Amino acid sequence: EVPGMGGIGSGSSFKNNVSALSRLTLNMSLIHEVKSPSTSASWLGLNLDTPVVASPIGGVFNFKDAVGEDTYIADVLQGCLDAGSIGCSGDGPAAAIFEASLKALAEVNGRGIPFIKPWESSELDEKTDLALAAGCSVLGMDIDAAGLTTLRKMGKPVAPKSVAELSRTARAIQSRGAKFVIKGIMTPADALAAVEAGADGIVVSNHGGRVLDCTPGTADVLSGIAEAVKGRIAVMVDGGVRNGLDVFKMLALGADIVGIGRPVSVAAIGGGREGVRALFEKLRGELSQTMIMTGCADLASIGKKARHGQV
Repeated sequence: EVPGMGGIGSGSSFKNNVSALSRLTLNMSLIHEVKSPSTSASWLGLNLDTPVVASPIGGVFNFKDAVGEDTYIADVLQGCLDAGSIGCSGDGPAAAIFEASLKALAEVNGRGIPFIKPWESSELDEKTDLALAAGCSVLGMDIDAAGLTTLRKMGKPVAPKSVAELSRTARAIQSRGAKFVIKGIMTPADALAAVEAGADGIVVSNHGGRVLDCTPGTADVLSGIAEAVKGRIAVMVDGGVRNGLDVFKMLALGADIVGIGRPVSVAAIGGGREGVRALFEKLRGELSQTMIMTGCADLASIGKKARHGQV
């Protein structure tokens, strides 16, 4: 439950993320010459050995302070890099969360994606400036945090953003040579609005089922969103991803890359930097095996076969 790492209310939004993926099946294709498929991906100028990144999670109070904030995010970002991937960092009401994020990002020379909450105050611009100063080439805003009323009670209000407001943020970031990503897209209409605002990428996400009860799973809405903005904006998705088969399914539904959240937290707290690296290498191995079993030589083949009903 919330607070904690579970879902809000009945927990159905969190459960729907998992069940939406579990309902999807894969078919085998084994008369082919694919023996060593390529899992490499390029997303907004980031070159990855696998199309999986760590979704933004901050606030180790949700883990009963099992580790320190600095240790947690440093292990996530560094473990991802060790595995040829990249990690995202989170934001929150406590200053320590973003401060730890900035410190960890500086230690990896900006090779991470910081996500900033949709603050109503000058905090949005201030944190954007700090993230850019850390050398990050991609910045995100998790607008799916706009309904966190507890933040308003703490004197740090967040709110939904208009196209004009998002466009202003996009221009400010892009004018300094970085890319802007909007996280929390669950409809084709919002995806098109993100395109209109000039964003470089979107993340199809319901915030891990933690902000609105009774939402659909992201795998249920992804294909419609991806189709609506195909070729116009980079698409990432998270929610319920637990293994390489889930990653394959999300790619087949139209995602360019896939985010994974809670399993990364478990790996970082239980195994530190090495635990995160091991998790990502496991995901890459599972994805590669699935690609062999379905006859997909590279990531583009997954989407192509899916469009023709071959996986």
